[in-house]
Amino acid sequence: MTNNQKGIAYAVVTAFFWGFLAIFLKIAVQEVAPQTIVWFRFVVAFTLLAGWQLIKHPQSLRILIRPPRLLVLAAIGLSWNYLGFMLGIHYTSPSNAQLVIQTGPILLVLASVIFFKEKIRKMQLLGFFIAAVGFAFFYSQQIKLMIGQEGQYNMGVLLTFSGALAWATYAVLQKRLVISHATGTLNLFLFGFPALIYLPFVDFAPLLELSWIWWAILVFLGVNTLIAYSCLAQALKYTQANKVSIIVILNPMITFAVMGILSKMNVSWIEAERFSVLSFLGAIIILAGAILVVGRKKSKAIPAKPNEH
Repeated sequence: MTNNQKGIAYAVVTAFFWGFLAIFLKIAVQEVAPQTIVWFRFVVAFTLLAGWQLIKHPQSLRILIRPPRLLVLAAIGLSWNYLGFMLGIHYTSPSNAQLVIQTGPILLVLASVIFFKEKIRKMQLLGFFIAAVGFAFFYSQQIKLMIGQEGQYNMGVLLTFSGALAWATYAVLQKRLVISHATGTLNLFLFGFPALIYLPFVDFAPLLELSWIWWAILVFLGVNTLIAYSCLAQALKYTQANKVSIIVILNPMITFAVMGILSKMNVSWIEAERFSVLSFLGAIIILAGAILVVGRKKSKAIPAKPNEH
């Protein structure tokens, strides 16, 4: 297997895990409050990473005591990204939230132009236009299907978009921080800070009554991000970053496909999706626009980061 093939394989694994993430979040919220799920994800991620860093790089734990101000702001952004996405899934559906959250990488490209003076290409401008048209088309079709639930759907879309905006803020700050700090060191605080600030809002009572199946789902949600990002790092190591971004940004298609199958099966443990052919067409247009926005020339090979969940 060539390095390029290895990189593509790792990117596919990342997309696979993120594609299923929203579905399992929707299942978990039936038994556990959204803020508790978010807190648990951060706790698991922090615990595993802290254990690894303690063994390999114990000095990195110092950042927990005196974090840079930009890192605190980045952690606040990431904190809301997780909760905004979680609430968006709760109020709409996995596929809807997965699609709207893809505005994160698009917003990051805009932020890079504003704050880092990066040049924007004509193809990227076309991508912005296509994505905007796709969102308008998708939204207009979806709102027609939400009879009696328009307010809830709008709330979910706004919360998810706020999560995407929070992620773009985090990514801009992270872009500055990685110049002087190792990613693993930064992630210690980025995972630990949200686990601490969400602690007062956690309802522990339902956790004590969960069966092993629900605990397995929570653990999966906890390790999902670590596995996905480990594979993402390997993908970026072996192949061009623009290829990785394009593969990863297609992860909503996995969510769409799986939710479509589950809806056809009429399973009782997750609410069926409400989609029309025109809704799906709008989703395709959005993703096509997003790919044009995040795609860069191979010679540069520095794309916008794939979206964080």
